[in-house]
Amino acid sequence: MLNEKDLQLIEKKGIKEETIDGQLKRFATGFPWLKLEKAATADDGVMRLDEKEVTRYIKAWRAFQQGGGTIEKFVPASGAASRMFKNIFAFVNSGRTQPETDFEKEFFDNLDKFAFYLPLCQACTRLYGTDIKDLLADGRHADVARAMLDAGGLNYGFLPKALLKFHRAPGGNVHTPLEEHLEEGAQYAADAKRNVNIHFTVSPEHRKEFDRLLRGKLPHLEKVWGVKYHVTMSEQKASTDTIAATMDNEPYRDAEGNLLFRPAGHGALLENLNEREADVLFVKNIDNVVPQRLRDVTTRYKKVIGGVLVETQRQVARFLSKLDNKPTAADLKKMLQFVEDTLCTRNPATANMDDEALAAYLRTKLDRPLRVCGMVRNEGEPGGGPYLAYNQDGSYSPQILEAAQINPDDAEAVKMMNEGTHFNPVDLVCYVKDYKGKKFDLKRFVDVDTGLISLKSKDGVEIKALELPGLWNGSMSDWNTIFVEVPIETFNPVKTVNDLLRRQHQ
Repeated sequence: MLNEKDLQLIEKKGIKEETIDGQLKRFATGFPWLKLEKAATADDGVMRLDEKEVTRYIKAWRAFQQGGGTIEKFVPASGAASRMFKNIFAFVNSGRTQPETDFEKEFFDNLDKFAFYLPLCQACTRLYGTDIKDLLADGRHADVARAMLDAGGLNYGFLPKALLKFHRAPGGNVHTPLEEHLEEGAQYAADAKRNVNIHFTVSPEHRKEFDRLLRGKLPHLEKVWGVKYHVTMSEQKASTDTIAATMDNEPYRDAEGNLLFRPAGHGALLENLNEREADVLFVKNIDNVVPQRLRDVTTRYKKVIGGVLVETQRQVARFLSKLDNKPTAADLKKMLQFVEDTLCTRNPATANMDDEALAAYLRTKLDRPLRVCGMVRNEGEPGGGPYLAYNQDGSYSPQILEAAQINPDDAEAVKMMNEGTHFNPVDLVCYVKDYKGKKFDLKRFVDVDTGLISLKSKDGVEIKALELPGLWNGSMSDWNTIFVEVPIETFNPVKTVNDLLRRQHQ
C-alpha cells in the first residue's frame, strides 16, 4: 500500500508505518460511541462553591504560589484566524459591493468600535489614497474588507488570533490576546519570586511575528506588573499529523501521487503539553480574554480552581503514601469515599473487593494526572460539556465530551446530553507530577478510542480526515477530573469578528 516515496515521507515526518496502518483501520472501523452514566450537574459531578469556600481555595492557591511550586500558563495559539473572518471572506468573494446579511451590516455599521479601526484607516489610506468613511460612502465596502484581510493591508485573514488587535486599553493603546494572556499570567500565575512562565503553541510561519511583538511589549509589561516573564514557544509536531483517506478508506493521493497529511486537531498538542516541566499548568484558549477592567472575575476564579487543584493533589499524595505503608480497612474506606465523592469516580465492583484488591484498585485510580476544570452554566453556546462516562474497567468518571462522541440514535444518551446544565469553556488547571514529584508521561492516559472522523474536501474531492483524541477530551480521559462551576463572566470567546462588538470586548 505504501511505496518507497511514501515511506521516506513518513520517516521525515517522524511517523511510524504501523501508525499509518492503525489510522487507515480506524477510518474503516470508526470510533465507538461513549457510554454515559449521566450529565454532570451541581447535584452530582459539578462543585458549586459558596463564598466561604471560594475564599478558602484562593488562600490555598496563594500559599502554593509562595511555597515554591512551579507554575506555567499553556496557551494554544497556533493556526490562522481565517474562520473568525469567514463571513467577511464570503462577502468579498461574493462579488457584491453592498452588505446584505445581518452579519455584514453589523460589521460595517460598527467599524469604528473595533480596536483595529485606526490601523485599518491607515491601511485604507495607504492602499487607496482615501479613508474608510469616503470608501464606504462610495460603496467600496469590499475594498475596506480586503484592506483588513489581505497581506497588503492588515493581513488579518491569515494572522493568528494571538496577534490581532482585540481591545482598546488605557492611554490610547490597543491589546492583542497575547498581551491579555501576559497580563493574566501576572495576576494569578506568578511564583514567589514574581516569575511568570507562559508557553504559546505557534505556527512556524508566525513565530517571527510573536517574537517581534514580545520584544516590544515585555519590558513595559514587566514594569507595570512587577514581574519577570519567561515566555517559550513550540510548534505542533509533524509526527502528530494524520493521513487523509478516500471514501473507500484507502490513502488519499493528489494528482502527483503524493500522500496527504492533515493537522490532527488540538489533541496533537498533548505532545507539547507533555514536554512542559512545571508542577501546575493552566490551559486556556487564546481567544477567551477580556480587557483589564473586566478581568477581576476571571483572575479570581483562576485562583479558585488553582486552590481546588493543590488541595486535592495534597490529599491524593497523602493517600498514595499511606497505600505504600499497609493501610487499614478504615483507611481504605476513607480513600474509596474520596474517590467516589470528590473525584466522582465509581465502580460497583468495589463492593465485592477484599482489602488487597481494593488497595490495588485505589492506587490505579489515584496515581494519575489531576485536572480541575471550570464549567459555566449552559446558555446555548455550541461545544462540549461535562458528563460522567464509563471507562473500560467498568467504572465511570468525569469526562469532557463533544456531541459527536455521543450516539445520536441512542435516545437515552441524547436525553442525557440535552439535560446537560453546564458547558466547557476550556478553563483548566492541571497537576502533572505524581506524589513523589516525578512527571507523568501524559501519553499513557489517553483513550485512543475517542478520536473523531470528519469529511473534508480536497481539490473538489471528498475525503476523510482523522482527529486525535482532543486535548481536554480523550487525551485527558484517564486523568482525575474535578468540575467546578465558574461564573459565565469568565467565558468570553471570540469565534467571529463581530464577537468583538460584545460588551465584554469593548
